[in-house]
Amino acid sequence: MRTRIIGTAAIGLAVAVVGATPAFAADEAQLSVLHGVPGLTVDVYVNGDLTLDNFEPGDLAGPLALPAGTYTVAITAADAADDSAPAIGPVDLPLAANGNYTAVAHLDAAGAPTATLFTNDISTTTAGQGRLTVRHVAAAPAVDVLAGGTAVISGLENPKESILNLAPGTISAAVAAAGTTAPVIGPADVTVTEGVNTIVYAWGSLSADNLALAVQTISGLHSAPTGVPSGELGLADDSSSAAAWLAAAALLAAGGAALVVRRRATAAVND
Repeated sequence: MRTRIIGTAAIGLAVAVVGATPAFAADEAQLSVLHGVPGLTVDVYVNGDLTLDNFEPGDLAGPLALPAGTYTVAITAADAADDSAPAIGPVDLPLAANGNYTAVAHLDAAGAPTATLFTNDISTTTAGQGRLTVRHVAAAPAVDVLAGGTAVISGLENPKESILNLAPGTISAAVAAAGTTAPVIGPADVTVTEGVNTIVYAWGSLSADNLALAVQTISGLHSAPTGVPSGELGLADDSSSAAAWLAAAALLAAGGAALVVRRRATAAVND
């Protein structure tokens, strides 16, 4: 197993900006993208423009600050000439002003590639509590999420989510087939922090024995934020609590200018 570490500037988003609005403006949405299809390096096109090049399984990108609106996303094989023959999509992603979203390319329960747009809960947390969101985007039947060997989420199906509000602390979490306690992922330590939405994705394929976890965090929820919370992104493998963190920000030109993404630099760390 390995965990890939992606530095703060590793994805290196480059943007052509003409009269761009400030980051986190009131009419903007925040969009992150997770690649959860094992064994498939892809390119991501937004409104016909190449936006993410050679996007690898398990990678998380963003958040991007985008004007509210509907964006057409197509996912192709790596280095495709254009988006005319997508592996997934095209799909329309409606992004509302001040919304916070994660678009996930993943496998459905039967193992077919698909895409799901999740709306991230950025509502204020209760004082002294954090938020844990668990999302099932793996080619697997319904699962239970166990904490200390006890099911705290039961019967979670692909592509659904379950949200818990919890006291801060570290949880030893595992994923098991619904109604069982034998882990198919984990156990792994998940940290719940006050005022933070920690989002855990179970992705991959049960039959291919490559199930894994991805972790995304959205902070600044313990009081009314001055802007839209942007979040931090990371990865964890299925046998450890190690995380890989990515931070990226982008400005979009007024009127929908094209985003240009420089190729990421990554480093691999063997467990």
